[in-house]
Amino acid sequence: MGAQSNAAPIIIKKKRVSGGDGHHGGAWKVAYADFVTAMMAFFMLMWLLNATTEKQRKGLADYFSPTIPVNPSSGGGDGAFGGNNMFSEQTLVMDGRGATSLKPTIAKEARGSTGVDSDGGGDHSTEEFTSLEAHLLGRTGESAVSDKLLKHIITRVTDEGLVVEMFDTEDQPLFESASDKPTDMMRALTLLVARSSDLVTNAVAVEGHVRSEPLVLARNPSWDLSSSRARVVRQMLQNKGVPAERFDRIAGHADRELVTENPMEPRNNRIEIIFLRTP
Repeated sequence: MGAQSNAAPIIIKKKRVSGGDGHHGGAWKVAYADFVTAMMAFFMLMWLLNATTEKQRKGLADYFSPTIPVNPSSGGGDGAFGGNNMFSEQTLVMDGRGATSLKPTIAKEARGSTGVDSDGGGDHSTEEFTSLEAHLLGRTGESAVSDKLLKHIITRVTDEGLVVEMFDTEDQPLFESASDKPTDMMRALTLLVARSSDLVTNAVAVEGHVRSEPLVLARNPSWDLSSSRARVVRQMLQNKGVPAERFDRIAGHADRELVTENPMEPRNNRIEIIFLRTP
């Protein structure tokens, strides 16, 4: 008969730990934080795409790109913080076209650019035209434009520049009948344009248009009348403070560019003042 062992049996107790489940773990919090961060970055990107123009987006991309064009002939500004020197060959290296010691700048024309535009220069005409339009049409608090004036003026931006069109109405002409003598309304409109022109430095063109005559005349006065009215408006603008060197073109188009189906409507009697885009 075998001997009986008095040794106690060995008992192994296994305990399951579930610390990663439910609210007892933190791995899901890290994943959630990464997801929220990614979503915030995504929405910021979408907001930037919607709130910026194509030119601004290209500028942002060029800021992080080492391929910004470098040209030793840059535009050094002639104002405060505009550059080390007002001459382009002695200022910060950029890609704009500016003044040189042989041809210094006038009217703050040499400010250069930062490589945003493919044509090598910064064009802010659209923004400046928008500001000028707002001032002419009474959209700013600084401009007290009456409703009577607003009935005779419209603006539009074209490839040539900002066109300010002033025209006759049925009850209020801008010039006395068949003459180039301006009425009080025309004088008020001209004063408004002259005061607003200080917002930009663009060259100015003045063009005259008249309606067709009801009868076929041996000598059509439309050419002389439209040209004469354009010259009168140019002189009025100059008298109100627009420098003579800003005028680039004065022209009369007679009745060749009508804006209504009825060629004899007073609406065709108009003056167009064009703030030309900078070349």
